[in-house]
Formats: sequence, structure tokens, C-alpha cells
Amino acid sequence: MTASKRLCEGRVALVTGASQGGTGTALALRLAAEGAAVAITARSEPGLAECQQTIEAIGGKASALPCDLADPDGGRNDLLARAEAELGPVDILVNSAAEGPYQPFDSFAIEDLRHTQELNVWAPWLLIQQAIPGMRERGRGWVLNITTSVAEFPPGPPFANSGPAKAGTLYGGSKAMLNRLTVGIASEVEGQGIAVNALTPQAAILTRTLEPARDSGLIHPDLFEPLDTMVEAALALCTADPGALHARIAYSLDLLIETRRPVYDLRGEERLTGWQPADLPERLEAQRRALSGEEAGRYGL
Repeated sequence: MTASKRLCEGRVALVTGASQGGTGTALALRLAAEGAAVAITARSEPGLAECQQTIEAIGGKASALPCDLADPDGGRNDLLARAEAELGPVDILVNSAAEGPYQPFDSFAIEDLRHTQELNVWAPWLLIQQAIPGMRERGRGWVLNITTSVAEFPPGPPFANSGPAKAGTLYGGSKAMLNRLTVGIASEVEGQGIAVNALTPQAAILTRTLEPARDSGLIHPDLFEPLDTMVEAALALCTADPGALHARIAYSLDLLIETRRPVYDLRGEERLTGWQPADLPERLEAQRRALSGEEAGRYGL
């Protein structure tokens, strides 16, 4: 039993990109802890199996649906139907699967462009197309697209000597289109009981893959936020009244401050020390300092 109210009791969620221990995996776990039956999808069958086992270990229900979302013939065209055949009508759709290559624009082959666009834009587009009719018929639904600050224009000139500014054109461009897609669809379903939003982390999310970079000092520790804060903000957007939170391109910590939402761990059991709404303005100020001047240059950001 979670410390917070079980916000997703009786609902069904479909979460993409839930096999690598990042946002998709963590949010699938939290949705299950909040009572949702969760369909999880990704290419990695071992990763999906691990995620499913973690969910079932806390008493949750999960169904693993392997799919290559970047491949038009990889299973994405009937993915929602497969999820609903396993668990019932999908109330919550989270598009978390993505890739973020950082390379100079002239180093990409056309195949790279197509692959990134297929995964980051067309797969979410098609899954939302599949989900909206049922949500509209039932008069309720939540769509969340996971995005990035790299979708925004980098400040300059002069431009920072960094990956996001100088080598993030493909990744940022694909996510900028996802943001426009989010707001466009939100405008089309306004007033129909469906919330459509996007969420970006305020800083780098501290996944297990990035822990070595933090521990070695390659990235300033203030430039991370825990998975728990990102997931708490995502949960807010996956459960909120569409009249209150809709058509937003939100930032995780800003949203938690705005809504004064307590932050729980990934099982929804314990409040996270040092990352409650009252703590977050100081955290944001530390991030700003780390991103400014010599700090940014030192850490390549």
C-alpha cells in the first residue's frame, strides 16, 4: 500500500521505452504501485522481463509487449490493440522511448535521420492516433510525451561549446516536433476529458547509466535530479484533471513547485528527503550556477 492515495486504481497504462532502467521503467513501476495495470514495450526482451518482474514483486500487474518502435514493420501499428487485448482499454499512454544522438549535423547519414524521426516522432504520433478514439469515447484519458530541453533554441551567438548546443540538432529537432505535436493534439481534444502534455527533466536524470559520470566528477552533481522527481511530475500529468493540466510542455521541478506536490520514491511509499517542493528552489538555483560561466565549460554543457 502506497503512502499516497492509489491514483491509478482500475486504470490501464501503456509505457514505451520501459526496458533500460530509465524514465520509462521507473514510471511503469510507479504507475503499477499506484494501482494501474501496465503494458510495457521496448526492443529488449530481457529488459522488459526485468521491468515486469520488478512490478510483479510489488504486487503490480504488467504485460511485456516487445516492439521495435523505430521500424514501421516492428509491431507498432497494432501495439495499442495488443495492450488492450492483454489488459483492457488504455487510459494512460506514455511515450518515453527515444534516442538522442549527439553528432555534428553533417556526420549523419539519411538512414540516421529516418531512424531518429521514426522513433522520436512518428511512433508517438501513431500510438496517440490509436489511443485517442477510445479515450474520446470513454470521456477520459491521459497522454504524456517525454521530451527534452534540447528541443529549445540554444542561447547564442556566441554558442556554448557543448553537445546540446552544437551537436544536438537532430535530437533536439525531433523533440521540438514532438512538442508541437503535443500542443496540436491537445488543442484538438480540448474539453473532451483527455489531458495531453509533455514533460522534460529539469536536469540530467540520475539513471544507473549516469551514476559513474556523477561519481567520477565528469558531470557536476548539481546537474542531476533523481528519477523520483521526474516520475512524480510525470505521475501528476498522468492523473491530473485535464482542465487543470493540459497542453503543457512542462519541466519536472518547476511543475512540482507549481503544484506543491510531495515527492515520493518509485514505489510511492516514502517521501524523498531533500527533494520536496520547499527544497526545490534551492536545487534549481544550484543548477543555474552549475550551468553558468566556467562551470558550464568545465562540464561540457
